[in-house]
Amino acid sequence: MVYSSDPRPQGPLSNQVRLDDTDRLILKELMSDARIPNNVLASKAGIAPSTCLGRVRALREAGIIRGFHASVDLEAMGLLVYALISVRVNSQARNKMLAIGQRLRALPNVQSVFLLAGDQDFLVHVACGTPKELRDFIAAHLASDPAIANTQTNLVFDHLTPGD
Repeated sequence: MVYSSDPRPQGPLSNQVRLDDTDRLILKELMSDARIPNNVLASKAGIAPSTCLGRVRALREAGIIRGFHASVDLEAMGLLVYALISVRVNSQARNKMLAIGQRLRALPNVQSVFLLAGDQDFLVHVACGTPKELRDFIAAHLASDPAIANTQTNLVFDHLTPGD
């Protein structure tokens, strides 16, 4: 990882950090398996384990690696119905978009919230136990919210991830 003083913007951390191919490979491997042993990660990156450990530490300190998370089998938790809900905010509430997004993220069953450009304002990924639970979620948390103009719900049949 090379620290750059190049004034040209290249991303959120561009004035602080420039990633090289080894950093990108390390990040890709960690995104695939955050529990990969350091010696295996070092081998895949073609560097010494001590160098790899130092690079991962530097990536964490720079804020590029923000944390390590468990990937949970939602079906094993009884969450069998997935939906992507497009949300359009009323024009009177547009000055509160960040607060609305944070409120959506805090709702039960919400997995992710994306702030969008275009004709919809948010895309909300929800996991529920049953279709009735999904309907009740929409009625209780979205349809009754005066800041929300409308929603459109799309059921998810499958989620294909890299490596599937």
